[in-house]
Amino acid sequence: MASNSLDTLAGRYLGNRALDPEEANVLAKILARQPIAQDVADVADARATMGERLSDRVAAVGGSWTFIIAFSLALVGWMLLNTDILGRWGLAFDPYPYIFLNLMLSTLAAIQAPIIMMSQNRQAAKDRLAASLDYEVNLRAELEILRLHEMIERLTVLVGDQRQGGQ
Repeated sequence: MASNSLDTLAGRYLGNRALDPEEANVLAKILARQPIAQDVADVADARATMGERLSDRVAAVGGSWTFIIAFSLALVGWMLLNTDILGRWGLAFDPYPYIFLNLMLSTLAAIQAPIIMMSQNRQAAKDRLAASLDYEVNLRAELEILRLHEMIERLTVLVGDQRQGGQ
C-alpha cells in the first residue's frame, strides 16, 4: 500500500517517470511523515573512512599558521646547527647547501601534496552531498506546498458548495 501511495504522489507531483533516488527518498519521507533535513557534516563524517579522516587532519595541520611557523623555526634551527654550531668543530652532518635538508623537504612535499589533495577531494564530495541534501529539502518543501495548495483548493470548493447549498 505504501508503494501504491508513493506511486500516486509521484505521479501527481513529479509526473509518471522514473524517480531519482533523492525524489524517492523525499516521497517516502512525506508518506512516513518524517523530517528530511540532515546535517551534512554528520552524514559525511559517518561515511568517512579512517584514511579520509586522517587526510583531513594532516591538511588541517599542514595548512595552519602554527605549522608554517614551527616548520620555519625548524628549518632555521637546522641551518644554524649545521652552519654555525656543528660547523665550527667540523661536525656538520649537512653543511651548506643542505642537500639532506633538501631531500627531506622534497620527501615531505611528495607525501603531503597527495594527502592534501585527498582532503580536497573529500571536501568536494562533502559539497556534492550538501547539494544533494539541499535538493531533497527543497523538493520536500515544494511538494508540501503543492499538497497544501491542493488542500486549500478542496476546502475552497467545499466551502463554496456549502454556501450554494445553504442559500
